[in-house]
Amino acid sequence: MKLTKYFEAMRERPDRAAIRTEWIQRVVEQPVKEAVQQDGRIRRWAPIAEMGGRYLRVVLLPDGETVHNAFFDRSFRP
Repeated sequence: MKLTKYFEAMRERPDRAAIRTEWIQRVVEQPVKEAVQQDGRIRRWAPIAEMGGRYLRVVLLPDGETVHNAFFDRSFRP
């Protein structure tokens, strides 16, 4: 899995450190929803059962494989 420097820096934040790599991979491979932003970045969401079904949003670069951001999205509704 490719990662941006921004993502690596954000992952050190306490609220993001608990996000497991396997969860990110799961969202990338099996999203329940996908949206393309105006800048070409791709947003994907999937529930994480291990976190009580909370939805993890993963933002990919336009190449569709480089992770730029990942966080639990409190406002997402399937």
